[in-house]
Amino acid sequence: MQRTMLVGKLHRAIVTDRSIDYEGSIEIDEDLMDEVGILSYEQVHVYNINNGNRFLTYAIPGNRGSGRISVNGAAARMVEIKDRIIIAAYGIMATKKEDGHKPKVLLLDESNQILERQGALAFTSSKLPA
Repeated sequence: MQRTMLVGKLHRAIVTDRSIDYEGSIEIDEDLMDEVGILSYEQVHVYNINNGNRFLTYAIPGNRGSGRISVNGAAARMVEIKDRIIIAAYGIMATKKEDGHKPKVLLLDESNQILERQGALAFTSSKLPA
């Protein structure tokens, strides 16, 4: 059976910018994208913790180490700067309960720096938490 599974998640990220006039997308610090396996132009789900808004868009890389999370285009109307959001990427995979799939999850602080690695990252990352 094929299932849609969470592959990577940035949990409690802070929106640092929004640009309504941009064509669309969410700009994410490329280091964070790499860490959870989100690719450039990959579809992501965004869940706004502050107001409950949920939307789909695609990821574009921001400057490495910047902590930048910018929501662009029409979706910019669904967030405010400093809102907390969850950014989730899903994949369709053949999996069984016994496969033990674990997504890569980062818990972020107020500056979008890594507080904690969870899931697959907790077991595979050689980096120390920031």
